[in-house]
Amino acid sequence: MKAALIFAGGIGSRMRSKGRPKQFLELSGKPIIIHTIENFERHPEINYIVVVCVADWIPYLEEQLYNFRITKVKKIVPGGNSGQESIWNGLNALKNVSENESDIVLIHDGVRPLITQDDITANIRCVEKYGSCITSSSARETVFISDECNAIKSITERNQTKIAKAPQSFYLADIVKAHLWAKEVKQAAYIDSCSLMYAYGNQLYWYEGSSDNIKVTTPEDFYMLRSIFESRENAQIYGIEGE
Repeated sequence: MKAALIFAGGIGSRMRSKGRPKQFLELSGKPIIIHTIENFERHPEINYIVVVCVADWIPYLEEQLYNFRITKVKKIVPGGNSGQESIWNGLNALKNVSENESDIVLIHDGVRPLITQDDITANIRCVEKYGSCITSSSARETVFISDECNAIKSITERNQTKIAKAPQSFYLADIVKAHLWAKEVKQAAYIDSCSLMYAYGNQLYWYEGSSDNIKVTTPEDFYMLRSIFESRENAQIYGIEGE
């Protein structure tokens, strides 16, 4: 079976949205998190979904899931004190829902609502073939490594540089083992599952995803996302979708 773990446990301080967390900002009549979940809800190979959510907003999310007829979400759990802890909470919930640790889990940001059906399918196929899949995009500018004094220490060849995005997908048993190892060695600051699995020693494989698969982190990201939605809606209105 295949599952989606949607991470929406942060408060989004860089968005400066005082009224609500960024994942609940509305876009085209529904919260961003609902747009994201719907992409996995529609995919025929996704069997169930677990969402990690800001604790105080769980009742609101439950209401929205009902309003938009989302049926694959089997459990909502509160986030932790860090992204790593929040994903661990979600994985524990997945273990309770799943009957088999050989299930494939796609770990995705709640504020990446432009993930495509093709990207989801590609992640599943890649895990089946290689055991992992990190959705990526090519670096469009030069990437360098700096020290604490702002001196450039090394420059990476751009044609060899990729940007890790989401979903980041694995067999459930493998990502659980990596989290247990991190707890054992008391490492709690891995920025994402890709970094954790790499530190654990797993061989990782990547897939070049859609260029529109942006993450809403800043107000500028939200305005870009809104522009993409508006352009798609206009294309439908004027009958030029797909041209």
